[in-house]
Amino acid sequence: MLSSRIPAATTGGDAMDVDPPKKEEEKTSKMEVDGDEDDDEDISTLLDMVDDASSASSSVETKIDLLQKVLRDKTYVGPKAVALKERAMYDLTRVYCKNRMYDFIVPLLKEEASSFLSLITKAKMAKVVRAVLDTVCSLAPTEYDMQAEICRSIIEWTRKEKRTFLRQRVEAKLTWVLVEQKDFGPALTLVDGLLYELKKLDDKQLLVETHLIEAKIHFGLRNVPKAKAALTASRTAANAIYVSPQLQASIDGMSGTIHCEEGDYNTAHSYFLETFEQLDQLNEREKAVNALKYMMLCRILDSLSKALKISARGGVGAKSNRSDVDISNMISGKQGVKYAGKEIEAMSSIASAASSRSLKAFEAVILKFQHELQDDLLIKHHLHILKEQLLESNLIRIIEPYSCVELSHIAKLMERDDVEKKLSQMILDGKLRGILDQGKGQLIVYGESENDAAMEKGLDVIDNMDTIVTTLFARSQTLRTMMI
Repeated sequence: MLSSRIPAATTGGDAMDVDPPKKEEEKTSKMEVDGDEDDDEDISTLLDMVDDASSASSSVETKIDLLQKVLRDKTYVGPKAVALKERAMYDLTRVYCKNRMYDFIVPLLKEEASSFLSLITKAKMAKVVRAVLDTVCSLAPTEYDMQAEICRSIIEWTRKEKRTFLRQRVEAKLTWVLVEQKDFGPALTLVDGLLYELKKLDDKQLLVETHLIEAKIHFGLRNVPKAKAALTASRTAANAIYVSPQLQASIDGMSGTIHCEEGDYNTAHSYFLETFEQLDQLNEREKAVNALKYMMLCRILDSLSKALKISARGGVGAKSNRSDVDISNMISGKQGVKYAGKEIEAMSSIASAASSRSLKAFEAVILKFQHELQDDLLIKHHLHILKEQLLESNLIRIIEPYSCVELSHIAKLMERDDVEKKLSQMILDGKLRGILDQGKGQLIVYGESENDAAMEKGLDVIDNMDTIVTTLFARSQTLRTMMI
């Protein structure tokens, strides 16, 4: 009885009223899906036309017009359509950059792609904007003014749209551009505000990058202690997350730079070697060549510091008996063949001139390879120090046999006109014991006198007495406070 009633209930009037609309809905949804597929196929066909036009010798205006039509389209909003519009946006960015039409990048984000950006989520939009910015920076790496202008425009737009996370990442990019422009003041102000926000959000990835940029800013301002502190903060944040090989190479490179500045050339060389190996695996030739140049610089400075007792802190020991400096095996044969070029040739020439302690040859190499040696801040700074120390070493080596020597004779041997100024500076710095007799044009050299042991002990007694009196005075103030 029960089983016979079920078919009757399912075939009643109520069931007949419900079933047909379901079939119609299924047909309608199927038609909508087909419509989306048709939409995607239409956009795909349009993009195929763009690809055909780009492969052929079509005009730039044609490419731009086709890509703009795809981005401005509001009819097709399916997932495939969004993906194709994203591809069109990247292609249009490349066309603008390759034809140096940089003024159209910001309107592309604000106006032309506004309908496309409204279809995607905030996270996806942030990814697209950052990808466009990275594309611009990679295709126009030296156009820093244009990059800074685009970053500022995007930051202004993100503030209006209240896109905080995107704004922070673009601000980090802007600080990097300002560092490349050597505009350290505004970069430091921007980094300080950005770090204050990031520490609240605890964004480890961006914290690592921002602290690294902060270290580069302080190093550019010649504030090594603060650069070292910022680098330590970057390493601390990097220990808690996965760091990409590119970012790890940048951290190691900055560590090597700071150690080189402090005169620890062996440690600096090991950091630069780590940087070079990572960049070599990533096939980033330009950055790998820079790391290789830093490795060679550390070898040169380390060998000279051992032979002449010179360092980044300015010590000079010109009385070394070694006439040559051993700078052999700076780079292996494999590295020399793969990265051979003017950069490696310049560093090899510097090594050759430094090994012979020839100041004239040293200056000739710097003049010949001015672009390779003077455009880099680290190499330029240390080569300037090395030049000054080689000059001091050669001066002391010439003066050593004399107790009184004419300045004209020294200038003739050195083939320089600034000998008197340099000698006076060395006397004031305590690197040379003597006086300049400007009336006679002579340098009177004093012999090395033995240290007065009694005077040194007397100074130590006075220093200890000062410490004791200061301590007693502090205790008396404490007792007076307790009595009151």
